[in-house]
This record gives sequence, structure tokens and C-alpha cells, in this order.
Amino acid sequence: MTSQQKTAESWREVLGPYGGADLRRSIMQILTSAPPYFLLWYASYRALSVSYWLTLLLALPTAAFLTRLFMIQHDCGHGSFFKSQKVADTVGFWIGVLTLTPYRYWRKTHAYHHAHTGDLDFRGFGDIDTLTVKEYYGKTFLGRLRYRLYRHPFVLLGLGGLYVFALKHRYPWDIPRRWKREWASVWQTNAVLLAITGIMWMTIGLKAFVLVHVPILLLTVSSGVWLFYVQHQFEETYWDEHDKWSYFEAGLEGSSHLALPKWLQWITASIGIHHVHHINARIPNYKLQECMDNIPDLQNVTQISLWDGIKTLRLSLWNEDDRKLVSFSEARRLVRT
Repeated sequence: MTSQQKTAESWREVLGPYGGADLRRSIMQILTSAPPYFLLWYASYRALSVSYWLTLLLALPTAAFLTRLFMIQHDCGHGSFFKSQKVADTVGFWIGVLTLTPYRYWRKTHAYHHAHTGDLDFRGFGDIDTLTVKEYYGKTFLGRLRYRLYRHPFVLLGLGGLYVFALKHRYPWDIPRRWKREWASVWQTNAVLLAITGIMWMTIGLKAFVLVHVPILLLTVSSGVWLFYVQHQFEETYWDEHDKWSYFEAGLEGSSHLALPKWLQWITASIGIHHVHHINARIPNYKLQECMDNIPDLQNVTQISLWDGIKTLRLSLWNEDDRKLVSFSEARRLVRT
């Protein structure tokens, strides 16, 4: 038995009691997330007759609850939110409609992310593109320019995120045709979204629908992409070649603990306790804090604050020599020396 197998068995034994859904807590999370979202959305629409500034102000809490719903969808995809996977898939699909995310397509690509996070030889699906310093300087001028634009915060958190959720999720051309269920999920989600748009057009009008929903969508996408970014993109993160790569090292060293104020931790369904989630995705979000509090080995990881998370946006390249993420300017100095 290898040390890797021993590690896996040890972690399964320690984390096992925390895995699995608690139906009462799962239902309570839905009841404290979905109704507030729809009520706030309706209030945002009604606010149009008062002031558009009020509509924009209400977009903030509305987007917060939509982000929370995405986290519930996330748990459904991992099979940790309901004991019945059929129920989880049904709930996940309908939340996916709200978040513009074809559920089965996202579930498959996100599973790939979990299986290969931090593996330099398996980059591509369900992750933020990350180049090594050597790879970056091996590209043409246009290739480097394209990557710099991609990693710019305005693109990554704004235009890029909106492009992925609003456009690419309508036709994800980079997935294989043999993924029949995933493609079916794409077309089913598109069909429901088209029907909802038609209903909104015939009831409140397309202009009102756009004025209310686009700000909510922009805020949700930006916060969601930033949360995903900061979970793995920090200076002392983990990347390695496949033959040296370790699933548990990637989970513990390559996933951060984003320490948020309690109210933000609630809104984001404890997704900031990401290292625990990555070594056992079967633990539902409402057990992550308890799990970390009770297991000392889970407390000695990279902890970052909100401000730390904002500062990580300057990091863009993996320096294989020093084994850390660096900025473009730091990489330029490294190449010159």
C-alpha cells in the first residue's frame, strides 16, 4: 500500500462522519435563499416606477441571494445536498436556469476541475487558464497579449464572466459531442430561458426585464468568478507535473480558506472553506465549518482575507522554479536575471 493510499484511507475515515446530506438543513437553505431572491427581484422591478437608482440598489442583495443559490446548485452537483441524486439533479437544473448554467454540463466540467486541480498536465476544463512563466514567454507577442487581456481583472471578473455565463453556456463548443447528457442539458436550459424571456416580454416588457436583471447578473457573475478565482489563485498555491501531483496536497495546499465575515460566509454558503470541500466534496456546505473546527489538520492552511483576495488579482503566472504564482512584472524581472 502506497503512502498516497494510506493518506486517502486516513482522510476518508476522519471526514466520513461529516459527509452526506441533512434533509432538514438542506430544505431550510432553499427556503432562506429562493423566496428572498424572487421577492427582491420583484421589488427591483416595482422600484422602476420610483427610481432606477433604487432598482440598482436592490440589485446588490438580489445578486447576493442568486450567488447563494449557485452555491446550492454547486452542492447538488457534488451529490452532497440531497440523499437522492435525482432530487439533487432536478433542483440543480432549475437553479441552473436562474444562474444561466446548464447543470449537467457544469457538473461534468466541475468534476474534472476537482479531479485535476493543480495538475499542470491536465489544464483546460472547469478552471481559470493559468500559464507557467516559461509557457508565457514561449508564446508569440499576440499570444502573450491575449493571455494578458484574459487575466486582466476587468475582463476576468467583468466581460469574461458575462461572456461565459450569458454566451458560452448557450453553446459550449469545447466539450465533446459524445457528452450526450451534457449537451441535452445545454439545450433544455436554453429552451427554458427562451420561454422565460418570452413570458417576461409579454408581461413586464423586455426593457424592464433587461433593466432589472442585467445589473443582478453582472454583480452575480463578478462575485462568483472572484470567489472561484481566489479559491486557487494565491501566491503559495499548488501546481505540479502529473507524475508528482497529489490529490490531497492539491486540496490542502492549492485551495485557500477565504475567511469572510459571518454574514458573507452565510451568503456564500461557506464556499470559502474551500480546502475542506476539495478533499471531500461530499460534505455539504453547512457542515464545512464544523468539520474544520473539529479537525486541527484542516486549520493549518493558507488563510486569506477579503483584502488579500483582492490583491491576488495581480498574480497571473506560475513560477515553476520558486513554486509560486507571480505577477507579470515579477515574471519579467525573473526572465531578465
